Amino acid sequence: MGIHDEDVARVREATDIVAVISEYLQLKRVGRRWQGLCPFHAEKTPSFSVNAEMGVYHCFGCKASGDAITFLRDVEHADFPEAVERLASRAGIVLRYTAPGEGADRAKRGKLTEALEQAVEWYHQRLLTAPDAGQARGYLRHRGYDSEVVRQYKLGWAPDDWDALAGALGVGATGGMPAQVFSDAGLGRSSEGGRTWDSFRGRLLFPIFDSNGKPVGFGGRILPGGEGPKYKNSVDNAVYRKSRILYGLNWAKQDIVNAGEVIVCEGYTDVIGFGQAGIHRAVATCGTALTEEHVRVLRRYVSRIVLAFDADSAGQTAAERFSQWEHAFELEVAVADLPPGADPGDLAQSDPERLSSAMSEAVDFMDFRINRVLGDVDLSTVKGQVRAGERAARLVAEHPNPEIRDKYLVEVADRCMVSADHLRRVVADARRRGRGRRASGPPADEAPHPADASHEPGGDYAAHETSGGAARSAPNNVERQVLWLAAHEPGAVWPEIVPEMFHHPLYRGVFEALLEYPDIDTLLAEADGEMTALMQELLVDEDEGLRTSSHRQEVLMSILLYESAQRELTYLERQARTGKADDDLLRRVVSLKTAMDKLRESEWHAQQARALLELLRPGS
Repeated sequence: MGIHDEDVARVREATDIVAVISEYLQLKRVGRRWQGLCPFHAEKTPSFSVNAEMGVYHCFGCKASGDAITFLRDVEHADFPEAVERLASRAGIVLRYTAPGEGADRAKRGKLTEALEQAVEWYHQRLLTAPDAGQARGYLRHRGYDSEVVRQYKLGWAPDDWDALAGALGVGATGGMPAQVFSDAGLGRSSEGGRTWDSFRGRLLFPIFDSNGKPVGFGGRILPGGEGPKYKNSVDNAVYRKSRILYGLNWAKQDIVNAGEVIVCEGYTDVIGFGQAGIHRAVATCGTALTEEHVRVLRRYVSRIVLAFDADSAGQTAAERFSQWEHAFELEVAVADLPPGADPGDLAQSDPERLSSAMSEAVDFMDFRINRVLGDVDLSTVKGQVRAGERAARLVAEHPNPEIRDKYLVEVADRCMVSADHLRRVVADARRRGRGRRASGPPADEAPHPADASHEPGGDYAAHETSGGAARSAPNNVERQVLWLAAHEPGAVWPEIVPEMFHHPLYRGVFEALLEYPDIDTLLAEADGEMTALMQELLVDEDEGLRTSSHRQEVLMSILLYESAQRELTYLERQARTGKADDDLLRRVVSLKTAMDKLRESEWHAQQARALLELLRPGS
């Protein structure tokens, strides 16, 4: 699914890139170019250059480059369709979509957004002025929320009536809001007899916005003494998915980027509390546990996440789910040291300085996990010391860096008074067992997400550590799986794949040999020791899922091309830094980045991969 390429091209052609970029930074004309301070990194001397004729930009400092669509995506952290749609709206262009009904779906979502905007404003004004909201206003004052906070976060009040909102919006009436829109937006529902009632009644409302500031739902809190669950949240619908939406991201995203980290907490009041304490980089989940989709969203902004969950066993247990995401997304994860029994919202009122220090003194995720393990075991006995040391060593075994692992082991050994050599053996055994579990790869039809394919060669998809000679030091990445296909299912490897697309010399040499030799026996007879060892390993390894899944095979080809393009892009940007940045080089940089973005956006679709392949051909 997506927007027709012809329409995307029309948007690019119709967009004045200088006008778009000038809304975010001051540009000055220098000859045929426009220059300014780059918005993507701190600098005092302008290195951000815009070519109005070509409709592209490039920063010779941080290497950011692209067209107007790329700029809007990067500066607003919007996805590709959002950026194109915003620019199309400016240019008065009506877009067509590749999937039947997709345009209608987007129009429907637009109507739901309009309905939610009306509801947010009506509920907000009700809280500010209505007599029946007096108890809610008193509760907010008790929590330390003044009128400025109420207005900043657009807090609202849902009266304890069956259909107050529906009546105010004229649901079902001539000229009013259609009942289906009212229902689809999660604002209420209708009976077969035509009776309509509101979803939220007698609750303080926290409007939830997406990252672009558009309302998508509500979180409703019952007042003290009220009946029903403490919180009620909007149900998932066409514009709201609680597994992806993060409360407060619309307000916090710029501070998140500026600070280089995001704070993740568990509730709406926690986010507001952080804001009152002068910390404006906090977001919260919306009535659900933190999900992988949430992590993917945050990874678009920063690589450091500070977990500020409630300091009880439930919150700390939730933090441990990051163990499987930390390495996959190349995150730096820390855990805030909150006082026992305190949550960020309360601490912001009682001791804001303590809240601030808890953030600045957040503990590294591995340290946090080790401390929990050691804190759960009686270290006054020999058995307890050994048990705690071994449990901590198994956690340490997950870290990919051997030097860091050993430093942690020495620390654990000292704290538990256990031999470091014994713990090293525990780690070695744990990693050996881990390799056995990983060797079979992911399920047959499981495709990697773009975030799993590292910008450096050697993404983490279906990691497989080898066991012999130089192959042991080879990167555990997509290249090895393409080699496996070349050995077992050569017809599945695209004919355009060439040895130069392999980054690791050993893998490149084996692939070249597989193309050159007529049969495997001849290759094994004539290859050198390292190549023979890797080939033998590939031949005895069996992956029925990879053999039979054409989708998985195409994804592998796509990621291999992406990584090859990334190396080419790095080379071109290095050329630009040496002063060789002519228009042809700049055009090639932009073309490559655009094609790579499209490939990631398409979830590694073969058609987009082949478009990128055309740019990688010699002389392109």
